[in-house]
Amino acid sequence: MLDVGVPEALAAAHAAGITRMVTVGCDVASSQWSATCAAANPAVYAAVAIHPNEVPDPSPEPLRVIEDLAAHPKVVAVGETGLDYYWDSRPHEVQQRWFRQHIAIAKRTGKALMIHDRDAHADVLRILAEEGPPEHVIFHCFSGDAEMAKVCAEAGYVMSFAGVVTFANAKALREAARTAPPELILAETDAPYLTPMPNRGKPNSPAMTAYTIRFLAELKGIGLPEFCDIISANAQRVFGWD
Repeated sequence: MLDVGVPEALAAAHAAGITRMVTVGCDVASSQWSATCAAANPAVYAAVAIHPNEVPDPSPEPLRVIEDLAAHPKVVAVGETGLDYYWDSRPHEVQQRWFRQHIAIAKRTGKALMIHDRDAHADVLRILAEEGPPEHVIFHCFSGDAEMAKVCAEAGYVMSFAGVVTFANAKALREAARTAPPELILAETDAPYLTPMPNRGKPNSPAMTAYTIRFLAELKGIGLPEFCDIISANAQRVFGWD
């Protein structure tokens, strides 16, 4: 949650040159809020899903709600869905079953799939291959190394980098960002967490993405205006907005 209201967060983002953003749901309530927020704000789009740490015991009702929400034109992705073996708060087989069901929803609704992948690279890639990915796949808060980036690039999966790529101890992640083709890169906040340098430790917000974008442009050796054009085109292609 942001410490400021939506209008204030949007104004700060626009002042930093961030003109469009996706707010992401992690359960039914936050997915409903994300879709409502997107419907009320032209610059905001939504992703909806049940996060792997939040998946309940088998029940079709949450999935029906998510699929209904995903059909809304301002909902551009099904996510965050995926696998989280770091916290290990839900059994792996339960997480995997829900991940497969979210993949199916993304394909039925024609929306991008936004993946939460923490300490679960092999299983995420395996399940994507077994189920067949939707047209657009985004690895939210990409956490792999350069080899993982090569695998994702070969599959055409988009890698979205959060502020952690700017941290001094994130050498492996920076190598992954160097490896990732520019046309498969996005930037994000994971707000209120993972605030980029030089603001690490403060609450994150959409405006802070400007620091991550500037860092990635320098890392890739691409001029900032050109890099902004590239990732804007990436977002337009993946999310399908005008």
